Amino acid sequence: MSIYSVYEPPSKDGAVPDPARFVFVRDGFTFWAFLLGPVWMLWHRLWLVLAGYLIVATALVVVLRSLGVSASVMVVAGILLALLVGFEAATLRRFALARRRFRNVGIVVGDDLETAERRFFDLWVRQETRPAVLAPAAARAAHPAAPATEVIGLFPEPGAPR
Repeated sequence: MSIYSVYEPPSKDGAVPDPARFVFVRDGFTFWAFLLGPVWMLWHRLWLVLAGYLIVATALVVVLRSLGVSASVMVVAGILLALLVGFEAATLRRFALARRRFRNVGIVVGDDLETAERRFFDLWVRQETRPAVLAPAAARAAHPAAPATEVIGLFPEPGAPR
């Protein structure tokens, strides 16, 4: 099962956001970001990330050439940089979405993207049709705090035998 972070687009004039514009970002390794990093960044419109990647990759090549390392070491360094991009692809997308003022509205688990979307929007629709939530003061009055003498855990009272 995969874990997806769900991002809501910025709303205009307080309108209900369009569900088609929600973005689901899967956590974990992204194969296409590893294999074709710059193309993947362009596909997801990660302009700043692409600029940073190009700067780091160029600096890495310049430093390794100035040190006079062999071609095999340069290939290994390139593969390691690609692995880093593959592992951090979800974080890079979340960074870009946050810069575009998308709001993180939750996390959902699903076998694939379609299942995750179905689960999220099913819960989202139920929350939209739910009656108004109690105000914080009314909620505190309805659920008073537990007395300080109660024990939380496996044993119902202090000093009880195990």
